[in-house]
Amino acid sequence: MKKIEAIVRKTKFEIVRKALHEADIDFLSWWEVKGQGTAKQGLIFRGVAYDVNTIDRVFISFVVRDINVEKSISAILKSAYTGESGDGRIFVTQIEQSIRIRTGDHGDESLYDKK
Repeated sequence: MKKIEAIVRKTKFEIVRKALHEADIDFLSWWEVKGQGTAKQGLIFRGVAYDVNTIDRVFISFVVRDINVEKSISAILKSAYTGESGDGRIFVTQIEQSIRIRTGDHGDESLYDKK
């Protein structure tokens, strides 16, 4: 099992979520977050300087079976891509154990129904 975490543009989140659903990833968590990248810039509007280094992003997290890792990554890459700096990041980590509290199922069975 793998945990996939992605940071994507806030404007791309719904597109990413739909792409993951089409890739059969229906259970995920997300948070609206702020971050700072390597780009440093300011904005002056009507004589007032604004710091635009803080960027609104969405942090997505979910756990999948190993067979679903590549299609999950592909769905995020295709749907979050703009080609501009700040498209985001994807992180993949190993999950050692997963347990469904209600049934006590372990491993892959804890992620999905046995059907």
